[in-house]
Amino acid sequence: MPLPLVAIVGRPNVGKSSLFNWLAGRRISIVDPAAGVTRDRVTTVVEAGGRYFELSDTGGIGIVDVDDLTADVERQIQVAIDSAAVVVFVVDVRDGVTPLDQDVADRLRAIRKPVVLVANKADTEKLGQGAGEFFALGYGEPLAVSADQKIGKDELFDAVVARLPPDTGEGPPEDAALKLAVVGRRNVGKSTFINSLAEAERVIVSEVPGTTRDSVDVRFERDGKSFVAIDTAGVRKKTMLATGVEFYSTHRAERSIRRADVVLQFFDARHRVGRVDKQLAGYIVAENKPAIFVVNKWDLVKHAMTTDKMAEYVRKMFPMLDHVPIAFVTAKSGKNVLRLLQLAVQLHKQAGTRVTTGDLNRVIRAAVEASSPPMSGNRMPKVFYATQIGVHPPTVVLFTNGPELFDDTYVRYLTKVLRDNFPFPEVAIKVVLRDKGEGRGRGAGEPEEAAEEVAPPEPKPRKKKPGGSETWDF
Repeated sequence: MPLPLVAIVGRPNVGKSSLFNWLAGRRISIVDPAAGVTRDRVTTVVEAGGRYFELSDTGGIGIVDVDDLTADVERQIQVAIDSAAVVVFVVDVRDGVTPLDQDVADRLRAIRKPVVLVANKADTEKLGQGAGEFFALGYGEPLAVSADQKIGKDELFDAVVARLPPDTGEGPPEDAALKLAVVGRRNVGKSTFINSLAEAERVIVSEVPGTTRDSVDVRFERDGKSFVAIDTAGVRKKTMLATGVEFYSTHRAERSIRRADVVLQFFDARHRVGRVDKQLAGYIVAENKPAIFVVNKWDLVKHAMTTDKMAEYVRKMFPMLDHVPIAFVTAKSGKNVLRLLQLAVQLHKQAGTRVTTGDLNRVIRAAVEASSPPMSGNRMPKVFYATQIGVHPPTVVLFTNGPELFDDTYVRYLTKVLRDNFPFPEVAIKVVLRDKGEGRGRGAGEPEEAAEEVAPPEPKPRKKKPGGSETWDF
């Protein structure tokens, strides 16, 4: 059963996003002095008084959006209000009652839902005493709170919980089967893809670059399983970040990659791969995340180019990521969107694979015998033992006579051998080198028992799945 929704509404710049973050207990929405920063509905699950509910931040009612997205923002606000079990109406105690506050009050009267009137920015006792004038809005005694000074949180939660529908025993939502971060440059179709997955207008779609600012978690269900897709702001060169809002948008896109189980990096089929795309891919690699290169808007170029040619071009641009699958979609029509979701599920399963220590050591031994590591000065690098210590990503520790003796090229060679011989051919593999004698190295984890050198039997090579060129028919 869905959780009841509590929508935070009000005119611009009354501190709705600050209040939302404060109640959520973490920074989710972007907070900035500029009016109209929040556009999409940003939601999170909150627990208070033994009740779980979904809390939603919304854009400012009455804002004139600088990019002419006012109608889109208003539509998102109205969806939140219509879906809400309780509305938190936020005003600014320092400004007093404004005509726009009165307009918001009149709009909420028509919905006939419980409303909690909150006078925010009551940073001092004197300011809090001024909240009484908001009685004129017709919603009873306002709660004087301060998100900035963290005043009145318990009282606000008590007021919200008291107005929720009767408790039907809702618990926290089940953990999502998969969290997908959808990242890429601006205007590559990320929000359109999210809406296609959710089968609803969950985030604003516009031709205006930079429409999405926050990272928005969108929960949806497919085949009885719950998924979370994280829509992110379009990334561009840091030297081109014109405002603090863009800086925080980029920061949240990076955080979304860290949170995700699988990352979908989107490209516009009409445009060449650029430096920003490569930097973004580099961040995905640094976080060892399973990824899919998604070529969107393929319907606009399919008559001029084949999927094989485009895949060849993408491979050339990302030579170190030849294991990453490439998918071709048209998010606007939904073409191949579900197949892309299924591919992401497969990658997540690969990243959770464990292999036996015996098989691992046989493969590593054969790899070393086939191609020995180059001498480092007058010392010969040696691998004594290998063990897998983790999944998501598959993490393999190699115990050696000195991690510093192995160059990056040889480590990449061993990583490729692991990918070719074990059932995780399309995901990032983390290889950690440690000193067998002193336990030094980059990483952690000890084998249950230290063997001498790895045993020699030849491995049974597995058929490698082709490096992910998913040339789906159109």
